[in-house]
Amino acid sequence: MPRAAGERFVFSLRELSGALGDLGTLLPLMLGSIAVVGLAPTPVLLGFAIFYIATAVHYRLPIPVQPMKAVAAVLLTAGIEPAGLVASGVMIGLVLLVLGLTGWITRLARVVPQSVLAGLQMGLGMALALVSIELMATAPVIAVLILGLLLGLLLVPRYPAALIALVLAIVLAQLFDVPGMKLDTASTTFSALPLPSPAELERAVSQFVLPQLSLTLTNAVLLTALIAGDYFGDRAAHVTPARLSVTSGLANLLLTPFGALPMCHGAGGLAAHYRFGARSGAAPLVLGLALLVFALLPGGLGLSTLAAIPAAGLGALLLMASGELALTKRLFNCKPSCWPVIAVTAGVTVWVDPFWGLLVGSCAEILRCAAVRALLRRVGN
Repeated sequence: MPRAAGERFVFSLRELSGALGDLGTLLPLMLGSIAVVGLAPTPVLLGFAIFYIATAVHYRLPIPVQPMKAVAAVLLTAGIEPAGLVASGVMIGLVLLVLGLTGWITRLARVVPQSVLAGLQMGLGMALALVSIELMATAPVIAVLILGLLLGLLLVPRYPAALIALVLAIVLAQLFDVPGMKLDTASTTFSALPLPSPAELERAVSQFVLPQLSLTLTNAVLLTALIAGDYFGDRAAHVTPARLSVTSGLANLLLTPFGALPMCHGAGGLAAHYRFGARSGAAPLVLGLALLVFALLPGGLGLSTLAAIPAAGLGALLLMASGELALTKRLFNCKPSCWPVIAVTAGVTVWVDPFWGLLVGSCAEILRCAAVRALLRRVGN
């Protein structure tokens, strides 16, 4: 896959702000996996750093890198042995690589109706909003102050909103004595993990691989490519479902065997980077390099610095990004007859997952088309 031509890195304060825009998704899941599950922090940080830098160089647009949410959710609630986590990442990586290289993912993208895509976007935006509210509830005063600041900075887009908000959030956390996340900052380097047992493989498939693939194929591949086209037009012609599938697959195949979390791209992350000013590959490059520095700082200093950012401040950032994702021109330009399909798709996406949102929404779209044809025939007669 050749590098995209005609793109250049733009370094500015707004681009730096955009680089920080997706921390509301990245940090809670990443730090939570380290704190609750006890994953070695250095391989996790290095995994995100390497994938972010590679993504920046390849796409030259603010394409995000995120923890796989279904995998992270199960990690935080049920836990898994390291070998099982590796198996999950490798299996997901293989599936994504095959789908991307064969072009099957592109065929899937072509048959998904626009009304269903609009519903998926709205549903994912609503789901992110619910997560953001949970984060903001940890320190409501800080959350309201940060959210008010972010809304005010919408009037002056030249200022780096995310950067200002994160700095203020850390200051407010100190003033209000809001503790950060407690982490074991013992650092380890990349090292090969043991092979999983048959029982671990079976659990990895049922609890991690199958739930995550539905989310990855819809959010991290199909919607990310779609929204990149909305934001950047011809500049994002190379951001295709096939390429996103291949890059996610390669990252998991190459990095999870050495302790990295399973990772992918994401529509919400792209909306967050864009919402706070990112317009080129400089944003993911800066964030990748920053994570690299944090990973390599001695004595766990980098990890402690990241943990000092209060969850409430991250929640305010995430709430702004969720609105950017949910309320798109595709939603407002659709026909009135599509509104029920969008509502059904969004509702199922929020309460179940994007895969079932895709299936139920597609069935609703088939029924809508049949109803429209029947009405036209009746009017014609």
